[in-house]
Amino acid sequence: MNRIIKWLIFFFIALLAIFIILARPYYAFVTDTLKISPFKALFSRDGLITYDNQVNILFLGIAGGNHDGPNLSDTIIVVNYNFKTNKLATISIPRDIWSPALRDKINSAYAYGEEAKKDGGGFTLARAEVSRIVGLPIPYAAVIDFDKFKGLIDFLGGIEVNVERSFTDKKFPIEGKENDDCGGTDLEYLCRYETVSFKKGLTKMDGETALKFVRSRNAEGPEGTDFGREARQQKVIDAVKNTMIDMAKKRNLESYNRLYELLNSLIKRDVSNQQLAIIAKNIILRKNFELNKLTLEETLFENPPISDTYDYRWVLIPGGGNYDKIHSLIKCRLENEGENNHRSCD
Repeated sequence: MNRIIKWLIFFFIALLAIFIILARPYYAFVTDTLKISPFKALFSRDGLITYDNQVNILFLGIAGGNHDGPNLSDTIIVVNYNFKTNKLATISIPRDIWSPALRDKINSAYAYGEEAKKDGGGFTLARAEVSRIVGLPIPYAAVIDFDKFKGLIDFLGGIEVNVERSFTDKKFPIEGKENDDCGGTDLEYLCRYETVSFKKGLTKMDGETALKFVRSRNAEGPEGTDFGREARQQKVIDAVKNTMIDMAKKRNLESYNRLYELLNSLIKRDVSNQQLAIIAKNIILRKNFELNKLTLEETLFENPPISDTYDYRWVLIPGGGNYDKIHSLIKCRLENEGENNHRSCD
């Protein structure tokens, strides 16, 4: 019996040694690089602002770089996570919604906040405006610089995206030529644009191609609408997420460090790694995780006549003149099955 016990002790010590040798670099990555306390992530929710066992994070995608209006939000998504049900939902917000307070479209909120030169002003204003639309408290925000996003996609080796329908955009803006006078002879300023085309079906995209896919807004038909562009952006984000998950499954500390450096360079946020770790821990340890995508359909909005009321802009306003129906719809969908089974919420 003593011999068996000795062998068990030896076996346990050997396993522990192997674990320390293999896991120590990764533990150091989590604690030193990511600044995450595994103990706090596992046993505490302190420091994370929640309501009714839920937390909301606003994600904005800005053009960045030398584009015209680099801080305008091309993508506006609210991520809702419910600790009790282990459901995560993404709520896509149309960028052309009119804001009476800003006297501008909702996609300008972050830009105006940044122009105010107040620390966190962009986040504060964007959270307030989007919260008014969705009817949910939003304590956190993150901004993704799409100009740097292509570097992440290239690092991942490209992504595969299922193009829902073929389309051609003959007026895709060329970076750096926004104010080109085209020699003074072209009244349509065609030199400022290039033609981009995408064919229906599964397509392998590098970073540059993926950015053109999500930014295109001048195609004819459904793909030329704000809602069509939102759907494409969601497809690319999903493809990047899935590719990153595949990479994370491979034990390669160098890749982890490089990936984190890239993410840190293109994302500005006021939610910490420790707070995100608390959410991730719950997703991993709880059973029956569910991901839902909620879209605010065109039928929920009206396109009012272009007039001085909206500074002669093409905008969207809520049907019925207020957001009551949208608030109720979002609340219902979050409490039930999500977008795929929401007929009872309509």
